[in-house]
Amino acid sequence: MTPTTEAAPARRLAGPRRLRAWLLAGAEQAQQHSGPHAQPAEEHHLHPWWRVMCLTGVDYFSTLGYQPGIAALAAGAVSPIATAVLVLVTLVGALPVYRQVARDSPHGEGSIAMLEKELSWWKGKVLVLVLLGFACTDFLITITLSGADATAHILENPYAPHALEGHQIAVTLVLLALLGGVFLRGFTEAVGIAVVLVVIYLSLNAVVVVDALIKIASHPHLFSDWHALLVNEHPDPLALIGFALIVFPKLALGLSGFETGVAVMPLVRGDPGDSEANPVGRIRGARKLLTTAAAIMAVFLITSSLSTTLLIPEKEFEPGGPANGRALAYLAHEQLGAAFGTVYDVSTILILWFAGASAMAGLLNLVPRYLPRYGMAPTWARAVRPLVIVFTLIGFVVTIVFRASVDKQGGAYATGVLVLITSAALAVTLSTLRRGRRRLAIAFGAIAVVFVYTTIANIIERPDGLIIGSIFIIAIIVVSFSSRVARSFELRVTGVRLDPLAERWVRESAEAGSLHLVANELDAGDAAEYADKVRKARQELFVPDDVPLLFLEVSIPDSSEFEGELDVCGEDRHGYRILRLTSTSVPNAIAALLLHLRDTTGVRPNVYFEWSEGNPIVNFLRFLFFGAGEVATVTREVLREAEPDPDHRPFVHVA
Repeated sequence: MTPTTEAAPARRLAGPRRLRAWLLAGAEQAQQHSGPHAQPAEEHHLHPWWRVMCLTGVDYFSTLGYQPGIAALAAGAVSPIATAVLVLVTLVGALPVYRQVARDSPHGEGSIAMLEKELSWWKGKVLVLVLLGFACTDFLITITLSGADATAHILENPYAPHALEGHQIAVTLVLLALLGGVFLRGFTEAVGIAVVLVVIYLSLNAVVVVDALIKIASHPHLFSDWHALLVNEHPDPLALIGFALIVFPKLALGLSGFETGVAVMPLVRGDPGDSEANPVGRIRGARKLLTTAAAIMAVFLITSSLSTTLLIPEKEFEPGGPANGRALAYLAHEQLGAAFGTVYDVSTILILWFAGASAMAGLLNLVPRYLPRYGMAPTWARAVRPLVIVFTLIGFVVTIVFRASVDKQGGAYATGVLVLITSAALAVTLSTLRRGRRRLAIAFGAIAVVFVYTTIANIIERPDGLIIGSIFIIAIIVVSFSSRVARSFELRVTGVRLDPLAERWVRESAEAGSLHLVANELDAGDAAEYADKVRKARQELFVPDDVPLLFLEVSIPDSSEFEGELDVCGEDRHGYRILRLTSTSVPNAIAALLLHLRDTTGVRPNVYFEWSEGNPIVNFLRFLFFGAGEVATVTREVLREAEPDPDHRPFVHVA
């Protein structure tokens, strides 16, 4: 065979290897930090709160691109009043809740982490998985809805190529593909870009709204006609307010952005004296961020809703109409001309597209923040690029299913937003109650009730959001528990600590030439229990009488945790030497201790077990969920995976 012939297969293999290395780049770093593209804390670039607000604002403020049109379509002439209700709920409800979240969760974990702390064991883990499903709904629909609205602004622009007409789905898919391409290439610090986009976008919106308000003021009949229409449709003022309250859940898109606001808190520059345990300056800056963003959005929501309702004919908001999903852009073209309207369209397209980038970054930080810690993430999920591909493909599916319609995706988006805000309100209520501040807890509880009502009303009106959220929840649970099963035989111990007494006993046994450890599931804890264990070890496992024995007893404070440090304490009980271990799993803890003893003493330890009684499948399930079960077999398997060389592997004996 010639060298050229031999090199050909190598070249064919080099391509797949390079592709794999490119896709999984960063996976090793991801094992050390909270997210797949997260950097160590010292590498974060910190910014003033107002600049970070702009990063949040590409998501929050960009909803102006479609919110007024959705409000007009949902509420008709009542849109300004329903929007006022939305603003009231934002300022009196969501804002106080998230200011408290910023105080209680200042490291970017958000309200999900607060609820996780309130619920122990598997209850907290399952709740997190459910909330992650809704969070994925929120962020993914942000990406697809923003892309669909950006497409609407492209196609409705008079300068758009006619060849694009009727191809809204295709254009949206291209935008999503470009967004995915940005993240595949590498997404660096984007605060500077966000500041430019937000300043330009809000400035153009201010021009459109001010021009509209001037026109309304100079033509008083517009306001009179609107008022007459309201009176005609809703003669009873109380009935009018009731209708606004009923319609309000449909406008919940305007509540977007608060969860993102607390997620980006680690980017806020605090005071020089801030510490990770008490970042007072960061919390103060984040609260300014949330308050200022809410105030800006409140002004724009009310003025834009009033302007679009009074100046745009109702039929223009219908699906397929020129104002559908782009009400302010319609006014920009109609009132200020095609040139200004085109500039406005370009600005809107860019900020909507960048809102998708913000949501993608949120997904890439949020999902890996929890699942790897639970042992519920596949190995490839530690890297950014595979996740980007998965999320982009899901975005394609959502876009095709909803036919790139802003209106059809509004329900799913609102459901995700409302569930996260409701969970935040509940978390703050529980946290405040636990600190003994009952009056404040009652106030937050009332806010939580409002959001519970809003969420339920939105789900009843538009169940597609719950359906999509449920699909994500099921997918996350299936993938998470499959990964937990696949990773169950890992060591799962991040460090081993022996107290002085345990170290002395281990050293004395090792100096005698051998280490013999007997695993014991603590029962009565009396002398007879240990004497029986010694008898079985001597008679059934043939341990010589002159060999000293150390007993191993493992306690599991929380078996739902996947990994943690192993604490080993020595205890003399009835004259027997006991090594008490505290860990998340019995077999993994014993295996980790055996390997640690081998490496620190140079002696291969012997461990002795009794076979577990009962069905092996049931015992394996007990191991997965409770950290116990078939200890002997699993300990041996963990050792086999951790130490592939049998000549260096600790000995496992079973009677």
